[in-house]
Amino acid sequence: MYYYPASTRYATPSIYRRCGRSGIHLPMLSLGLWHNFGGVDTFETGRAIVRKAFDLGITHFDLANNYGPPPGSAEETFGKILKADLSAHRDELIVSTKAGYLMWEGPYGDWGSRKYLLASLDQSLKRLGLDYVDIFYHHRMDPQTPIEESMGALAHAVRSGKALYVGLSNYTPKETSIAAKILRDLGAPALIHQPNYNMFNRWIELELLAVLEDEGMGCIPFSPLAQGLLTNRYLAGNIPNDARAAKAHGFLKADRITPELLAKTKKLNAIAAQRGQSLAQMTLAWTVRDPRVTTALIGASKVAQLEESFAALQNLDFTPDELAQIDAVLRVDSMKKDTLKPKKRR
Repeated sequence: MYYYPASTRYATPSIYRRCGRSGIHLPMLSLGLWHNFGGVDTFETGRAIVRKAFDLGITHFDLANNYGPPPGSAEETFGKILKADLSAHRDELIVSTKAGYLMWEGPYGDWGSRKYLLASLDQSLKRLGLDYVDIFYHHRMDPQTPIEESMGALAHAVRSGKALYVGLSNYTPKETSIAAKILRDLGAPALIHQPNYNMFNRWIELELLAVLEDEGMGCIPFSPLAQGLLTNRYLAGNIPNDARAAKAHGFLKADRITPELLAKTKKLNAIAAQRGQSLAQMTLAWTVRDPRVTTALIGASKVAQLEESFAALQNLDFTPDELAQIDAVLRVDSMKKDTLKPKKRR
């Protein structure tokens, strides 16, 4: 059946926020395809989620070369959806992908060499069925490749027309500053940074947000719901069969759902209820409370989950008392500096 996007998808301009000092505006919630779009997942479910996202005005879809499983299959899935449903709307979309983690065997399939990054981008474009991506990220800093080489590869992607913008992910504040200067000198300013950020991991508030503001970069946190921990999925203390923690190929492990964590989420859920929101909705609104955070990446395993998350944008304001209550629950442990040092390279 042919897909006709909702004519109301741009009816609420206030859901878009400028990305740093660029001319790009992104929806305050963007759809990430890290989970639920791999070869092991049901294609039509993913297709329905992407369609609904676009109907709601979500124009940014975020991928990486290794998303799946198996690696690469999320890009293939999204490529099929693009061809079937969104090809006529390509100029309305911001499609991003990344390279930096293990993608193929041998010395050239991982980290940050020019060869790996540019070869990976070519592979991603083939899987997506696109001539270019809107944003190409280096997914993590490579401690054994000169940063000039990695940033030179990103700049080359822009000059070659295979990416319109470039971004960084999992870079420390100092690394971000160095990389941003190199990219600016090469004529391909860094558009955006993608860090891990949520109520349980607030490290970016210490230094990174200030660096991004100084550099004119946007910020797009991944895992704002802590892979489902900041939702109602685990409030009862058990793990539903269809939850992320129940999946053998998932990143969230059951041992992370501790009594201490559950006590915090229950208190946070009570604050959310006072606001007329679910825990997930309040958490997403909290994530974008700082205007330096351009957009938050959300995932979804079903359309109803996406719709619930998107409804967070209906109540973005927090009173000082609400923020104080949230801080009291979280305490200062979530403000510890993040350990973003890469694994030792093989």
